[in-house]
Amino acid sequence: MTLSLFPSIFSRKPYGITMLQNIGIGLSLSTISMAIAALVEMKRLRIAQEHGLVDMPNATIPMRIWWLVPQYVLLGLNNVFAYIGLQEFFYDQVINELRSIGISLSISILGIGSFLSSFLIYFLENITGEDDQESWLNDKLNKAHLDYF
Repeated sequence: MTLSLFPSIFSRKPYGITMLQNIGIGLSLSTISMAIAALVEMKRLRIAQEHGLVDMPNATIPMRIWWLVPQYVLLGLNNVFAYIGLQEFFYDQVINELRSIGISLSISILGIGSFLSSFLIYFLENITGEDDQESWLNDKLNKAHLDYF
């Protein structure tokens, strides 16, 4: 209820923002969340280097878990805006007889995205780990560069 009233106040329309605006807000929040995640990872790696914990994979980095809260809050808001916007879009743009197929298409987009993401990770692992270099996605988390990903 609160999330539906909030956009209608700023858009000055009784029905709030459109489906495509929902999706756009969700994608923007996702991008901001990934940027924050990269900054937090850079800070985590710097703290590991400062304390000499890079070569100690079982060591605990002296960093509070609260550093993860902003990115996860933004990812939660991303899900609210983007996924609901996608479901509304596919439900609204399909004829009445095929609405269940429209909803299944919106869910299949998430599956296809995850499938393509696994290929991206596979290729990144192979490309960045060539010539006896440390891969960006190294098994030793303190030597990995998830902030590049």
